[in-house]
Amino acid sequence: MNVSLQQLKVFIAVARERSFTRAARDFDLTQSAVSRCVRELEDAVELKLFDRTTRQVQLTHAGASLERRIGRLLDEIELTLREERAAYDGHRGVVVLASNPVLSSSWVAQGLARCSAAFPELSVTIEDQPQSSVLASVEHGEVDFGVVSLAEPLVNDQLHAQVVFTTPLHAVMPPSHPLARHASIAWDALHEWALVTLNADAGVRAALELAFNTNGLKRRPVQEFGHVAAVLRMVELGLGVGILPVDAHWPAVGESLVSRPLAPEMTLTTLLVHRRNRSLRPNAAAAWAQFAAHAHAQSKDADSDAADETTANAASQDPSWPAAARSGAALHEP
Repeated sequence: MNVSLQQLKVFIAVARERSFTRAARDFDLTQSAVSRCVRELEDAVELKLFDRTTRQVQLTHAGASLERRIGRLLDEIELTLREERAAYDGHRGVVVLASNPVLSSSWVAQGLARCSAAFPELSVTIEDQPQSSVLASVEHGEVDFGVVSLAEPLVNDQLHAQVVFTTPLHAVMPPSHPLARHASIAWDALHEWALVTLNADAGVRAALELAFNTNGLKRRPVQEFGHVAAVLRMVELGLGVGILPVDAHWPAVGESLVSRPLAPEMTLTTLLVHRRNRSLRPNAAAAWAQFAAHAHAQSKDADSDAADETTANAASQDPSWPAAARSGAALHEP
C-alpha cells in the first residue's frame, strides 16, 4: 500500500469541508488536483471514501471511520510539530541544567529567575550535583549544559566552556578577629588558625590546595561543608577562619562577619559548559544566553559599586574637593 501524507491531509480537508472546492482553496490546488488525490487514495486503500453528487459530497461508512482515526492522528502530528518548533525557537520546552549546590542557591537561582521572566513558557530544571558529576552529565548528554567553578583552566576536549565570572577567595572572620585589622591577608598568616571552607562539590578545595602549594604552605586539616551557611555558622562560633569565594555572584557573608581578600590573589572561575561536538538546542541556547547576560550585568553593577566607593572615599578624605562633594561622597561610605 502506497499512501502519502499529502493524500491523507487532502482527504481530511475534503471530509471536514464537505467540499472539493473549499479543500482545494485550503491547499492552493485546483479542484481537479484534489479530486485526483482523493481518487488515488481510494485506489491505494481499495475503499470508496466519498459518495459524490452534483450538489454535495458525503462520506461513506468507510470514509467516516477513516476520517475519525486519521484525523486524530494528523492533529496529533501537527500539535507535536508545533510544540517542537516552539521549543526550538527558545520559547517553550524543558532545558536541564546541572550545577553545584552552592551556585544553585545563589547565582544559578538568580539566572533562573531571569530566564523565567524572559521566557515564561520555558521550563529550566536544575540538577544539584558535585562538580565532577556536573562535567560527566554534560559530557554524556544527560543535561543540556552545566555550571562549574574551577581554580584552573578546564582541560577536556569533549567540552566547550564559556567564562561567566571570576571570584577571589577571601578570609572570613568576626570583626573582632586579629586578622580583621588588615586590608588583605597573606596566605602564610593563616598557618596558626583553624580553617573552614566548602568541600569539593563547589570547587573551593582545589583552589585552596593550589594556593597552599603555590605559597609553600604545609598541607593541613581543613573543615569542609557543603553549604556557605554551614561555613559561616562555624566562623560565627569562633571555630575557625572561613575561606570562601566572595563577590556578588556567591552567597553573601552577612552582617555579623567581615571578609578580607587573600594575597597573592587566588580565584575561582565560573564556567558555562556544554558538549563541544553537539550544538545546543535553540531553547537551551536561549537559556545559556540569559545566564551569561545575567553574569555580565552583575559584574557591571559590581564594578560600578566599586568605582563609587573609591570615589566616595577619595572625596571624603581630600580637602581640595568642594565641601558639598565631600559630604555627598561620605554618604556612600560603608
